[in-house]
Amino acid sequence: MKESYLWDAVRGSVCCLLGFGVSNVQLADILLERGAACVRVYDKKSPEQLGERALELQSRGVKFFCGEDYLKNLAGDVIFRSPGFRPDKPEIAAAVANGAILTSEMELFLASTEARVVGITGSDGKTTTTTLTKLLLEEAVRERGYGKVYVGGNIGNSLLPYVQDMTADDFAVVELSSFQLMTMENPLPYSAVTNLSPNHLDWHTGMEEYVAAKRHIFEGVGAERLVTNRDCALTYEMVQGLDVPLTLFSSKLHDYESVTGNVQGRAVFLRDDCIVCADGTQERIMLDVGEILLPGMHNVENYMTAIGLTEDYITPGIASRVARSFGGVEHRMQLVREKDGVRYYNSSIDSTPTRTAAALSGIPARCAWVICGGYDKHIPFAPLAKVLRERAKGVVLTGATAGQIQAALDACTEGNPDLPVYCEHDFADAVRCAASHAKKGEMVLLSPACASFDAFANFAQRGHAFMEIVNQL
Repeated sequence: MKESYLWDAVRGSVCCLLGFGVSNVQLADILLERGAACVRVYDKKSPEQLGERALELQSRGVKFFCGEDYLKNLAGDVIFRSPGFRPDKPEIAAAVANGAILTSEMELFLASTEARVVGITGSDGKTTTTTLTKLLLEEAVRERGYGKVYVGGNIGNSLLPYVQDMTADDFAVVELSSFQLMTMENPLPYSAVTNLSPNHLDWHTGMEEYVAAKRHIFEGVGAERLVTNRDCALTYEMVQGLDVPLTLFSSKLHDYESVTGNVQGRAVFLRDDCIVCADGTQERIMLDVGEILLPGMHNVENYMTAIGLTEDYITPGIASRVARSFGGVEHRMQLVREKDGVRYYNSSIDSTPTRTAAALSGIPARCAWVICGGYDKHIPFAPLAKVLRERAKGVVLTGATAGQIQAALDACTEGNPDLPVYCEHDFADAVRCAASHAKKGEMVLLSPACASFDAFANFAQRGHAFMEIVNQL
């Protein structure tokens, strides 16, 4: 494990944890073990509400500041921010102005690990790409006979408890959100930005701040490779004039010159239904897309991103083995069951209009009854309405944004003018409504295009609720 200025700052200091999520529960133990003089937890919930681990830490001297004004007296030497806390909250900004170091559990891990870190961010496709990258590297490590692959961040467990076991022969694959990246100061060695589109605008001040946060994954000294999307205008604009080794991928352009355009670097593209890697002097066919089990061009792009990240370590045989065995991640176009000739798919992860558009692009047009709606992230629904009218068999709206999506559908003049649209306030009723209209050979698809927080704790809880309702039909 590498020592860093953060560990030096922790020793003998007052450390503050903002929020008592999974990563901070483990972080409290680690800070105590590494010599923090005092650990303080700031959370709206009381230790009794936070559960047994909170009560145990309280008995060991960890102080809890709770209630509506839990940040009122925030003070300490090192403040560990959970992703949901904006760094410019007045209480946090005041503490930093008084000399506190603002960081996070993930930043402490990145500063400490000996492993080669591969980071993935973007608006859509992060988790599938992270999983594919992990699987490809696991096959590479297995072939060479040494090393280990860890996965964490937004996917999996906190990696900090394992940092002392990691060596330079290992890989750490991390999925990172804009919330996590917002305060990061050092780039990751290998990183990918899958794509960029409006997202989390209920939290960020606007697209400019959102994109700026994503850029932190590669900006600064030490970036060795950035993989990003040639077909996305925002990511292609982002790399213009960038002094970082680049790999651009494209599912729409089919040769090295057209993919790289006016930037230097490597290219990953499709030719004759194969994923090809090229560096300007030689090409390598990496994977026949017919071997990929996951439906949709967006999943082909996820493979292109993962292959671009791991190209230096994998062979076509490794890519083929992963493609022929990987059936997808839970809540991402997950087949729940088939009943009376109707297939039911759980894609609860689709929390933006662009994700729903991607999901619909991977299935035959006008065969899916799509369940949409949820928490309002302040993203326009006009593009979603166009996609639904063009590709959906029917739509069932639910949740807080049902009225907004209905208004966007009413205003849309493209696609099917006779698209059936139903509104059901209750989520279970929405699922049953879609099921009652779907006929043999069609599908019911949960692809909400919205976050879940109006009715569920997270997208996973929403997906599990959908699965339970479907299995009870």
